Amino acid sequence: MHRLFFLIAALLLTGCTPAPHFHATDVTGGAMGVDFSLQDPHGKQRRLSDFKGKVAIVFFGYTQCPDVCPTTLSTLKQTMALLGGASHRVQVIFITLDPERDTAELLAQYMPSFDPSFLGLRGSLAETEATATAFKVFYKKQPGSTPEAYSVDHSAGVYIYDLQGRLRLYVKYGESAQHIAEDIRLLLAEG
Repeated sequence: MHRLFFLIAALLLTGCTPAPHFHATDVTGGAMGVDFSLQDPHGKQRRLSDFKGKVAIVFFGYTQCPDVCPTTLSTLKQTMALLGGASHRVQVIFITLDPERDTAELLAQYMPSFDPSFLGLRGSLAETEATATAFKVFYKKQPGSTPEAYSVDHSAGVYIYDLQGRLRLYVKYGESAQHIAEDIRLLLAEG
């Protein structure tokens, strides 16, 4: 009887594939960041669902950010380089939390300075707030020396979606490009 149990257990286990081990936090099935509708620099409405078939990387920030945003975008540029030929199956999407200053024209200049394939999106103040809320992103305008010189405190993580458009990973600020690339390769291998 025990032998039969072990035989059945062994047969069942051979059909199971172990879950991939990610460096980032696995948030598969999380109820955040389901979709959005924001404008690209050319005025075209873009939705997260437009990027099904690619691994989508979503990051919130603003162009005048002194440290977190350029550091993260530089890391994502390194990630794309590490992915080599597979990088065409990945889309980095930057969503501004400062639509008052981050015009379409500014985003059109800012994003290619990191990588020509990176896409900057913006919305109205209400659309920005709704999108940030859907992703559970914290942001708050902080006064500066003049009304135009404010900063924006914000969450600094990155969201990664698989090829089917499902939220899979949350990458904390400061993660290495190597680890992010390894995680993306696992998602690409899943198909």
